[in-house]
Amino acid sequence: MTKRAPRGALAEESVRGVSLSRCRRCPRLAAFRDEIKARHPDYSCRPVPAFGDQRARLIIVGLAPGLHGANATGRPFTGDYAGILLYETLHRLGLANKRQSVAVGDGLVLAGCRITNAVKCVPPANRPTADEIRTCAPYLNAELAGIADGSVIMALGRIAHEAVLRGFAVPLARHKFAHGARHVIGRQVLWDSYHCSRYNTQTKRLTEEMFMAVMSAALREVS
Repeated sequence: MTKRAPRGALAEESVRGVSLSRCRRCPRLAAFRDEIKARHPDYSCRPVPAFGDQRARLIIVGLAPGLHGANATGRPFTGDYAGILLYETLHRLGLANKRQSVAVGDGLVLAGCRITNAVKCVPPANRPTADEIRTCAPYLNAELAGIADGSVIMALGRIAHEAVLRGFAVPLARHKFAHGARHVIGRQVLWDSYHCSRYNTQTKRLTEEMFMAVMSAALREVS
């Protein structure tokens, strides 16, 4: 059983005796990381931990690290296209002190907000398998177990949405994913947004206005 963190503080990134940084439980993902590390020795190519305010009451959950983004830099949504809209929006909402997230050590600080992923390692073609999502779930679940009552979770995409519901042992059928949907799950509130990926933003499935609207709505519940 995952040890529960004190309320309002996220759990340490270690589950069942295995620290996140040393996790190789998913053979396909571990092998893919090794392959990328051989081609790009300067890349992090390790499981990517959460980033931001340890006592945040707004938790953003994405899908997985990007190959040339978080997998390279070691920080969620940092160094890739998906992070452009996310961090620009957080800055506009007063949750980030900078508009861009370039690299670890760039001075970026989040206040009242924390970012993590449902899957901590980069998957081939950005598509983790169902088994990999389940295997990685204890790390996300440990993070969710530590957030304060009344916190708001923003799920970026269906996989993140379903991972959060499983983390709270809530049947998926009761809460369907939809952009802008709001769900009460126990003492927390879950909001949904389309993922801020290059595909979604370039096809206008997700616009800046849409993303700002849903993030603003979520933030109002925290304020």
